[in-house]
Amino acid sequence: MRRLLAMIALVACQRGSDEPKPAAKAAPTPVAPQANQPPPPPPKAPYRTAASTYDVDTTVTASAPHDMVSSESVQATQVGKDMLAAGGNAVDAAVATAFALAVAHPTAGNLGGGGFAVVRVGKDKAEALDFRETAPAAASPDMYKDAPKDSLVGYRAAGVPASVAGLYALHKKYGKKPWKDVVAPAIALAKGFAVDKQLARQIQGRSEALRLYPETAAIWLPGGAPRKEGDVVAIPDLAATLQRIADKGADGFYKGETAKLIADAEKAHGGLITLADLAGYKPIWRAPLKFDYRGYHVLGMPLPSSGGFVIELTANIFRNLELGKLPWHGTEHVHNLVEVWRRAFAARNELLGDPAYVKDIPLEKLMSQTYADQLASTIADKASPSKDVPALLEGVHTTNLCAVDKDGMAVAMTTTINTTFGSGVTIAGFIMNNEMDDFATKPGSPNVYGLVQGEANKIEPGKRMLSSMSPTIVLDADGNVAMLAGAGGGPRIITAVWQVISNVIDFKMTAAQADAAPRLHHQHLPEHVEFEADSIDEATETALKGRGYDVQWGSGPRSFFGAVTTIVRAGDHWEGSSDRRGGGAAMGN
Repeated sequence: MRRLLAMIALVACQRGSDEPKPAAKAAPTPVAPQANQPPPPPPKAPYRTAASTYDVDTTVTASAPHDMVSSESVQATQVGKDMLAAGGNAVDAAVATAFALAVAHPTAGNLGGGGFAVVRVGKDKAEALDFRETAPAAASPDMYKDAPKDSLVGYRAAGVPASVAGLYALHKKYGKKPWKDVVAPAIALAKGFAVDKQLARQIQGRSEALRLYPETAAIWLPGGAPRKEGDVVAIPDLAATLQRIADKGADGFYKGETAKLIADAEKAHGGLITLADLAGYKPIWRAPLKFDYRGYHVLGMPLPSSGGFVIELTANIFRNLELGKLPWHGTEHVHNLVEVWRRAFAARNELLGDPAYVKDIPLEKLMSQTYADQLASTIADKASPSKDVPALLEGVHTTNLCAVDKDGMAVAMTTTINTTFGSGVTIAGFIMNNEMDDFATKPGSPNVYGLVQGEANKIEPGKRMLSSMSPTIVLDADGNVAMLAGAGGGPRIITAVWQVISNVIDFKMTAAQADAAPRLHHQHLPEHVEFEADSIDEATETALKGRGYDVQWGSGPRSFFGAVTTIVRAGDHWEGSSDRRGGGAAMGN
């Protein structure tokens, strides 16, 4: 069932035209004109209008008094909900959900990739876990010079898988249920699960790429035809891999049979990952970023994730501007968002990298209010050309899940294999990542997401590639969990997570409204600003163009603007939402 919700309440008389609205349907393809007939008019831009509203899909939202899980898969969310109902804590639910995503959401949920988690253990205690992939020992800065596509497709595209090590470390430190119990639901799914609408669409869209690798095609294109919604898929090799993990923990993946399957396949097809790379991988516990915004305390992911950095810098710059008093997605709101992101992404792209390899990152300066104020002082009334916006200092597939339990333990976790279905390669039943493209494979040139990055993120053996993943936990003034958010979508992760957080805090939206509201995106380069359908009205577009902005309307699936999973505390209950752009569901007890 879908219900139409009115957008933001009128706070001031001029705000009415700036309420958020839903994405418009794609305009039909014009029919070729007949002879002697004038050509049809161009399709209208998908403007927001006074009559527009946006849909909140009740199948992806939930309300519950005690606990909540949200992910991009209904089947995986059910696993997390059941784990909480059986007495597990938020870490048990998050780890079980992540393993279930590795089966039911194979485009991004993964064993062959990596990720980050921010954990609120209790009052005054939080940690961040870095289980980002690393470059193999045989990697080199110029390894893709003569074959640039190899960073995206095939065996040479993969970094050392890290998810299993991260999930094991997280559970070992904070889990409550037995390890085998949290892996068991994923094993059951691997023996037979139903393809949902979102996965069917992604298989269809990537079918030609999936045909390149027989092991992959056998699972997702049996007989040459893409799997359809409702098809039941069994992956015996994946079930066996998960069983080894259940029996032996991380060693069941990084040593023994699974490790040998990975290393042998990589060697046979020109890949770089070896048994030594796998045995040597270690996740890292880090201190989360901590900053305040509008009376809330925010916990973000530190480097090598750039998401926490960009979100903190955005919050610091906006500290002296009350966004909630601006018309939502009016000219001033959009102008300030774009100019702040232009500056934050400039610093991100030029200066950030794995802190173990880039020793001179001026983090203290970058996180200071002085630096934020310096950047804010450069924002004028018109667009700032990105070429004129340096860092001012010397020098699309991912998924998120959120879980919170009755005791207030909370986990925001983002995992990735980079683009949809990663490298396309299947080993031991799971898809390998293509995270090597997240390095600056050619510094100064754009990667698959259009990010232009510098020498700080060049390829080096053992190095962790810079990431946009942004798992975030927001606490209230008393230190209680107020909100969890994270997203998939390349660099759009960062801007999507910020917009959802700001929608809740600055514009007083519910979790469902904040997720469903149309979005915009800018990342320093390329120069243009991308708008989702219904995000702005025609008058705002005209005003923005008058200020020098290159306005472009997003095309393709709504996931183009990120898919956010969100949990918000609302009085005596939790509100959960899984962005309809990505599907899935929120569930609680």
